Amino acid sequence: MERNTPPIVSIIGRSGAGKTTFLARLISELKSRRYRVAVIKHHARAGAEIDRPGKDSWQHFRAGADAVMVATPDRMAVYHRLSRELTPDELVALLPGPVDLVLTEGYKGAGKPAIEVARAALGPELVGDPAQLIALVTDLDLALAVPRFALEDASGIADLLETRFSLGPAAPAVPPPAER
Repeated sequence: MERNTPPIVSIIGRSGAGKTTFLARLISELKSRRYRVAVIKHHARAGAEIDRPGKDSWQHFRAGADAVMVATPDRMAVYHRLSRELTPDELVALLPGPVDLVLTEGYKGAGKPAIEVARAALGPELVGDPAQLIALVTDLDLALAVPRFALEDASGIADLLETRFSLGPAAPAVPPPAER
């Protein structure tokens, strides 16, 4: 059986623009609409730590393990040594279950539809390719041929994503695990 490939949308912008804050708002909004959402966080710098120094899993990886899996009763994480950087499409193929939408933080050069978060305080220059932009989340008055949303308007972006990618009826809600 062929697995359906969900749309991939990159949230891009300068450091300090508020990508992570906006992405968290957008995820919450999409989850309230009962969509299954995956997120891929891109670090452009090789060697960035994805585990906390001193933890057992960190020590196992430092000792040379090719893959490390951390499992608890309610979640799991896997990290693996790579010989090259994987594309967003290759990473999506590794997701353990079906999702309706994949959001990336970063991957501005991956050729995926992008939503740029830009703040006037950081200047008017955008980092994304205008041909990839499907929306701007900004407090700037820029004349681009894409919809513009306020910095807090996760609902408006969720509406745009539903329309643009024909997101159908969402799966039954799965509540997020309780905070510990």
